Amino acid sequence: MNYFLTEEQQAIAETAREIAEKKIKPVREKHDAEESFPWEVVEELKKADLFGVYFHPNYGGLGGAGFELVLVVEELSKACGGIALCLAATALGAFPIILFGTPEQKRKWLPDLASGKRLGAFAITEPEAGSDATATKCSAKKDGDFYILNGVKNFCSNGEAAEIYSIFATTDPKRGARGISAFVVEKGMKGFTFGKKETKMGIRASSTYELVFDNCRVPAANMLGKEGFGLFVAQATFDISRPGVAAQALGIGTGALNESLAYAKVRRQFGQSVLSFPSSQHMVADMATSLEASRALLYSVTRAMDVDMKAAVDASEESGKTVYEEMKKVSTGRWTKYSGMVKLFCSDTSFWVSDSAIQLCGGIGYMRDFPVEKFLRDAKITQIYEGTNQIQRNEIGMMITKELAAKPA
Repeated sequence: MNYFLTEEQQAIAETAREIAEKKIKPVREKHDAEESFPWEVVEELKKADLFGVYFHPNYGGLGGAGFELVLVVEELSKACGGIALCLAATALGAFPIILFGTPEQKRKWLPDLASGKRLGAFAITEPEAGSDATATKCSAKKDGDFYILNGVKNFCSNGEAAEIYSIFATTDPKRGARGISAFVVEKGMKGFTFGKKETKMGIRASSTYELVFDNCRVPAANMLGKEGFGLFVAQATFDISRPGVAAQALGIGTGALNESLAYAKVRRQFGQSVLSFPSSQHMVADMATSLEASRALLYSVTRAMDVDMKAAVDASEESGKTVYEEMKKVSTGRWTKYSGMVKLFCSDTSFWVSDSAIQLCGGIGYMRDFPVEKFLRDAKITQIYEGTNQIQRNEIGMMITKELAAKPA
């Protein structure tokens, strides 16, 4: 289907597609089996300037926004959702700085993230604080011009590979959710180390670690936004980052369909192609339709979000105010409902399509030496991180109910 991409957007998608085919596919099985980080792919993404597609040119970016990022993540995920995370998780770590960073903070950290010189990460989850981020126990106590961080974050994508981290810690436990603050922590800071490396079902090429803070001294100048503003920083970040999860899911589902079709095309049973049977054709029709519906929803929502985002980013560069402050002037409201919808719909579709792809292939689809089962393992996480799909349904349902109640009878 023609989604009317600009020439630059077509070039970005084609570049990502070429890297996926030529550089990711040949190594995806190795990195999945070894749970090793794809540094050689990172180098290819850096050379192609794909880390910078959504950054403002003032920081070395290509001047795009969320839609360009979605195009890249989707194409890379068609080959491997785990390897695609090296770029997608960097975006998640960068978004709090883009949204809430001061001019000085943006100049300090964004150029390295835009070039891929340093990878980024985002750490909010803790052993006792998953979907309920208000239960954060990691603490940050003021000590002159520093905050002293103590605690553990877990399930951090890009964990040990990253060098710039958006971290959330409690600065005032008495205030609960309003006592959480956001900080930028850099690799190598004294008191910041890595704990357990997670062994995962899927996205095994992604570096997933515990982050350990033991009297880690973080400059007060590294705080994003105001003290006690952290949970809002996280929520605003997720509003613009969830389409990235949807793009990863869409790419995974599309990759699973493509691999299963390539096999079914040559697989013969009862003297004819598997795809000649109506039951197989019906499966393929449902899979392809669901993926195209996901793509249409994702692209339309992301493009609409970008109208606000690009205007706010440009205004921020002129005014010196944060992007978030400028967004409040140009936006009609938060994007929580629609970003949740695309994450929910695309991830549920991806898991179902990947499962159906195994079924279409039969026994070979279940085997580890055939690529389809990996897509199912990778797809599952997209229903879980950045807010489980149950949480998304809660949020979407509550917002629709409030909107209905606000309408005159």
